[in-house]
Amino acid sequence: MAKIAIIAGDGIGIDVTAEARKVLQEINRLESLQIELVDFDFGADYFLKTGIALPEGQIEIFRNEFDAILLGALGDPRIPDMAHGRGILLAMRFELDLFVNLRPVKLLHEKLCPLKNKTIRDVDFVVFRENTEGEYVGAGGFLKKNTADEIAVQEAVHTRKGVERIIRAAFEYAVEHKRPKVTMSDKSNVLRYGHDLWQRVFYAVGEEYPKIEKEHFYVDAMLMEMIRRPEHFQVIVTENMLGDIVTDVGAMLQGGLGMAASGNIHPGQTSLFEPVHGSAPAMAGKNIANPIAAILTAAMMLQHLNFASAAQRIENTVEAAILNHQVTQELGGSLGTREVGDYISSRL
Repeated sequence: MAKIAIIAGDGIGIDVTAEARKVLQEINRLESLQIELVDFDFGADYFLKTGIALPEGQIEIFRNEFDAILLGALGDPRIPDMAHGRGILLAMRFELDLFVNLRPVKLLHEKLCPLKNKTIRDVDFVVFRENTEGEYVGAGGFLKKNTADEIAVQEAVHTRKGVERIIRAAFEYAVEHKRPKVTMSDKSNVLRYGHDLWQRVFYAVGEEYPKIEKEHFYVDAMLMEMIRRPEHFQVIVTENMLGDIVTDVGAMLQGGLGMAASGNIHPGQTSLFEPVHGSAPAMAGKNIANPIAAILTAAMMLQHLNFASAAQRIENTVEAAILNHQVTQELGGSLGTREVGDYISSRL
């Protein structure tokens, strides 16, 4: 059994989350998973109506009453500063302490890869991005704002505890999934303090895993290697801002952001899963958005909840949809958002 909160979000988040929900309902029926899906209307409309991103105490409700959260994209031009997005997504990441941002980079069909002569065996790795520290903690400020002498300071925060736990999570994943190498990426040749901590902790923790190969790349060199030979990588671990960049490059290797799933995870606690594309307001409600990232995110969530058979069944069906051209236009098909969801549900 599992209780899942669903927040569709804004824009195409509403469109694609509906299809992920449809697939979850069908796999729940087929495999008798006893999953309970509970919908919440948090997003731009709720924020504009109430002035509140999440009601007081809502995060505690998620923590205590739900096993996972499925979140659609957030973003609405009526709220240009994304105040509601920070109040929903970032609040949950930090308050639920979702320190692992896990992004699988897995090519499901050769035709989706922009690189020449790369196969599904060549693009199959995962990225562990630290999710609660770095530049994204919001530390810093302005001096003499909006003058010719303005100074902006943006500080990065790295703690030994935070660095160690994400690195250890990457090594544990490598052991569990029989991946013999972990690559750590930083910019320690320039960022001599925070990223020096990453270097030292990586090799210290690595000593506890003697059978796992340890490898380091500066992030610019690693990105070049990801393009040249993605098959080299198996498990990558890196800090928050660099991980944001690395994972978007990884998404392009697997066919674009419309194919990219992600999880915001604290092992053993309520975790949050979201496709990584934006809300694309101009596409919203037009039945043209690609729902596969949302559907694969739902599968990833099921895997996390120990419904491995159901998760694999969804992924296999997505592969069949791609193979049979039962996809949206961006992937070379002619179906709409709803029709892709219908096809995958009917083929499970």
